[in-house]
Amino acid sequence: MIRSVRTSDAEAICTIYNHFVNHTVVTFEEDPVTTAEMENRIKEISMRFPYIVLELDGTIKGYAYATTWKTRASYRFSVETTVYLEPGTEGNGYGFALYSHLIDLLKQQNIHSVIGGISLPNHASIRLHEKCGFRYLGKFSEVGYKFNIWVDVGYWELIL
Repeated sequence: MIRSVRTSDAEAICTIYNHFVNHTVVTFEEDPVTTAEMENRIKEISMRFPYIVLELDGTIKGYAYATTWKTRASYRFSVETTVYLEPGTEGNGYGFALYSHLIDLLKQQNIHSVIGGISLPNHASIRLHEKCGFRYLGKFSEVGYKFNIWVDVGYWELIL
């Protein structure tokens, strides 16, 4: 079941997200996020943009949301999107289901441009974005530094 996020989902979302914080360069955040901080993020983001979760048998298995791309007024029809799945649930179509649902919600909000930034390499995320219709725009080399390595970030775009 895909539904809108609730602040009560913050702990489950932290469990998923903090795995990536602690073990990967998928996110450039370096310190685990507390449940209280995640509740604040959920409230702030979901006031303006879609923030959804995938729930199976009462357990959050993934989440996706859109957020501001840039703060200048002319960017108001563009968003950056994020999707995370519980480790071990990849390859079951959950990411595609979440992203497709998120994109449908963004269309309803008259969003024009959807941008996905992906730390490289990340073949699963690239496949997901391209399956959802995003096209590769280019990359910034060595813009992130985590776990003592420089990380490139690629950008994909979907025009709605």
